[in-house]
Amino acid sequence: MLFVPLPFVNALLLGLVFAMLRRSNSAATTGPFLLLIALCCLQSVLLGLRWGYDIDTLRFALPVLAALLPPLAYESFRGLIDQSGPGVFRLAAAPLSAAAIAGLSLLAPQFIDGALLVLFLSYTLVLALLARSGPDGLDLARLDGAASANRAIWLAAACLGLSALFDLLILLDFERFGGAHAALLVSNANILSLLLIGLAALTAGRTQAETPEEPEKDIAVASAEDTEIVARVERLMTVRHIYRDENLNLSRLARRAGLPARQVSQAINRVAGTNVSRYVNDFRIGEVCRLLRQEGITVTEAMYRSGFSTKSNFNREFLRVTGTTPDAWRRADRQDVPA
Repeated sequence: MLFVPLPFVNALLLGLVFAMLRRSNSAATTGPFLLLIALCCLQSVLLGLRWGYDIDTLRFALPVLAALLPPLAYESFRGLIDQSGPGVFRLAAAPLSAAAIAGLSLLAPQFIDGALLVLFLSYTLVLALLARSGPDGLDLARLDGAASANRAIWLAAACLGLSALFDLLILLDFERFGGAHAALLVSNANILSLLLIGLAALTAGRTQAETPEEPEKDIAVASAEDTEIVARVERLMTVRHIYRDENLNLSRLARRAGLPARQVSQAINRVAGTNVSRYVNDFRIGEVCRLLRQEGITVTEAMYRSGFSTKSNFNREFLRVTGTTPDAWRRADRQDVPA
């Protein structure tokens, strides 16, 4: 009977995740996430070959590929934040990390595990710091999915930390048991981290808004008070109905308001007492309710016409705002209408 190692099953699942993300968005916006998932998939295949079929030569390639994962994960999720452009160091971080591990494999292989442990722990920290900014810190994530993207960053950080823990366990195993349990730890434990990172990339990649066609322009910083800023944003919502744009994000909203993103976010936080994502979704739910009062409009149609792009997020936000489901709200609203 053909032996199919568990990492191959993990690679198949990651392949499906890759296909889902590739089909749902343009490659221009999800390229880093696609590359991250492809790397996780390749690692799973090589882990299966190395530990399932005892192909010993792959022991040189696996640490090098592992060194690419943390900086690539960080760069992918960092792409959800508005920035003038990636720095030279960040662009070079992944190849430099891989080159350093490759050099250690040739000159001092005994330090590879320790170096990977430090690398994974370092990027666990920077991803956690990235996630601490909350949904409003993800300027380029669609507002209806910013909260999910923020949770995905926390998940990716946890996965890197989990991988670092396994690296530590492998080090201890070699110290105390001569590596007797290394194969079990590597082949059946790290694959969980790879799968979860892939799922996190899928979640965050789906919330990334399409890049606007028009080039960004430098906008002078306004000096308006918080209430004036919120009033300006509210006019964009009630007059221009920009919440109907499913790709609306904080960066795009700020450009339409003629203000810096951070100033818009802080003003909404202070005046409305909520984050930008929920503020915009409140207008979307109001539009949904207006549409549901019309005959012949389905819940799904109302959802898409109001700017929501995923049913799960729509249902969650509708429940938050109205306290009930769309179908139940529609039935109750019609019962309240006098005959």
